[in-house]
Order: sequence, then C-alpha cells, then structure tokens
Amino acid sequence: MRILVQKFGGTSLANPERRAQVAAKVSEAINQGYSPVVVVSAIGRSGDPYATDTLIKMVSSIYSEVPKREMDLLLSCGEIISGSIMVSTLQGLGLEAVLLTGGQAGIITNSSFGDARIVRIEPENILEQLKEGKVVVITGFQGMTENGQITTLGRGGSDTTACSIGVALNAEAIDIYTDVEGIMTADPRIVQDAKILDVITYNDICHLAHQGAKVIHPRAVEIAMQKNIPLRVKCTFSDAPGTLVTNVQPDLAEGSDMIGDRIITGIAHTPNVTQIKIHIQEEENKPKAITKIFKGMALADISVDFISVQPETVLYTVRDELAKKAVNILKNLGFNPESAPGCAKIALVGGGIADVPGVMANMAEALAESGIEILQSADSHTTIWVLVRKEHMVPAVQSLHKKFELGI
Repeated sequence: MRILVQKFGGTSLANPERRAQVAAKVSEAINQGYSPVVVVSAIGRSGDPYATDTLIKMVSSIYSEVPKREMDLLLSCGEIISGSIMVSTLQGLGLEAVLLTGGQAGIITNSSFGDARIVRIEPENILEQLKEGKVVVITGFQGMTENGQITTLGRGGSDTTACSIGVALNAEAIDIYTDVEGIMTADPRIVQDAKILDVITYNDICHLAHQGAKVIHPRAVEIAMQKNIPLRVKCTFSDAPGTLVTNVQPDLAEGSDMIGDRIITGIAHTPNVTQIKIHIQEEENKPKAITKIFKGMALADISVDFISVQPETVLYTVRDELAKKAVNILKNLGFNPESAPGCAKIALVGGGIADVPGVMANMAEALAESGIEILQSADSHTTIWVLVRKEHMVPAVQSLHKKFELGI
C-alpha cells in the first residue's frame, strides 16, 4: 500500500463548503493510488461551538480548576465530533470511511493528562481497515494510556498525531493542510512581502516553530525526522504545491527556486514575554544563587526562556501572565529582581548563519535604523535572538525581513 497521511486543521473543517474541499483532497489522493489516513482537529476556532478553546471556556466558567483527567475527556469530544462529520461527508461522496479515536488507532501515551507523550503506536487496526479499502479518519490530539484512560497531547497535538501515525505506518508522505499556502519567511499578517518557501529543512522549521511560527508544531517535525518522511505543508483551499520539509538542502531540492546561499531562512516572533533581571551580590555564593533561582522557577512549574547568566547578573524571560508569580518567588528567596513586562522575542533562523561574519552586525544595524533598542541577545549555530519591547515587534520583523532581502 502507498499510504498518505493527510492532516486537516480546524479551519479546514469549519463548514460544509470547506469539508467538501477536504473531501476533494482525499478523493484526489485515492485517484493517485494512495490509501489515505486522515487526521482531523476539532472544528473551527475559539468561539465556534465545538472548538477546543470553546470547550475549555465552557467548563472553566463553572469551576476554574477542572481536574486534568476530566478536562481531557471533555476536550477529546471536539475531534470525535469533527471526525464523525468528516466520515459522513466522505460517505456522502460514495467513499467507504471509518472513524478511529486515538486509542482505537493504537496511540499509547503516558499518563500526563493535558500534555501526554506518545509511548508507542500499535497500527494493526489502521492497517486492517486500509486493507479493506476504507479511508481511515483518526481523531487528532488524543491517545490512550496502557490502562485505558483518554489523554490529550497538548497544543499542536493533531500535528503530532499525524506525524506519529505517518512514521508508524511508514507512510510515503505526510501532508499538513492549513489555511495558508505554505511556510513563509515571516508572518504575512505583518510582513506584506513575506514569501512562501518551496523547501525548508527539518532543522530550520523546527527552530522557526520553537521560536513562534505557528504553521506546524515542532514536536511533529521532530517525529517525522525519525524516518525522513517527506512532510508537506499545504493549503486546503488551493492547489498550490506548498512547502516541502526535508533533510535536503533547499538549493539541492529539485524544482526549488530558493536561493542556495541565502543565510536567513525566516523570521519568527513571540510576543507577551517579561524579562527578569537578578543582580547577584558580591558576597553571595554565585553558583549556589544561580541554582536557587532556576530551581525556584522549576518547582513552581514556570518555564524560563532566553537565559543569560553573566558574572554578576542573571537574565531570562517568562510569559507575561507568569511574571508576577516568578517575581514573588524570587523575592521570597531573598533576591531583588527587576522585571520588564510587555516584551517580544525576535528570532532570525537559518542554517547559513553558522560561521558567517556580519549577520549580527546587519541585524543590529537594521534595528538601529528603525530606532529599536535591543534589550537582550543570544545566538546559536542556526538562530540569533533579540529581545525588544512589544511595541517594536512589528517594525523589528519588517525591518529585518527587508534587511536580509527575504521577500526577493
């Protein structure tokens, strides 16, 4: 069998017209000789009746601390509803289809309700249904523990489902359908000349996704990398080829019009973060103080980012909504932290950054010309990060996109 995994997001399933377009993509795959496995998200977005955020608000309005187990039971309903409707849509076109929940599809997870990790996949039921000539529709975002408890996989979980199923079935390809025509050099809502990337490496898209690009979940990409399965990000509502995610460098990929020596692949951004700064006093044991700071954050389940440990100062960021809690913990530990709320992190991502002089100089020059102050910076072999004030986020992305000629 030539297995093709097709994942459709909530906006692709929002109404009958869009579901008809989804069905057309499935029919096209069958006509091309594939046995399709269709992974679906919950219908629509926040405010729509069965969207995940709508279900969360529905129960949270009754009691703010719903047990995670019961919350997972509730949230699993969104994908079951969309899956049932999708099966009905396919059957209305004369296609034999069957719906499997995450558990029925053999997705076994640990018991971390709300953010479960897949332990293994037992694909026998999926393969049996495919051999019978059925289109297998699988509920994304969910799995089941060894003892039969329903779990959810966290934000972006349907992407993770699709890639995990693709790897387990040794699929020929995994197609992630969304409402944009591919992965772009920057967010098109703030950069008018953002360009669709024909090809991008697994490494670059992982970094873009981790830094705020929301087209695909980084965990899903990391899973697809395990077997080097081609991953394609496409638009449900057009026939555009989309973006191919592969290990092949863009300049070597057949049919790609990417510029082979381009240093920067794309720009991502993360708004609504707070910078926290702690000055370590001379009389303090510095290694002990640093350990105390980060252990305090970990025990409070506060995720820290953009960490910079200097001889006399520790800098890091947390999400704005956790800043007050983080500051209070630090004060209780005997520190006197400074906080700068309302910041944004900008990331330049590209495999060409390594060993190329002048990238940071060009970045600093572009921001200076736009009157944007850099509050903090860091770099790796594939990414350069800067922290700016939130009101500077949009002009910063725009100026960097222009400086590195990503729209050309």
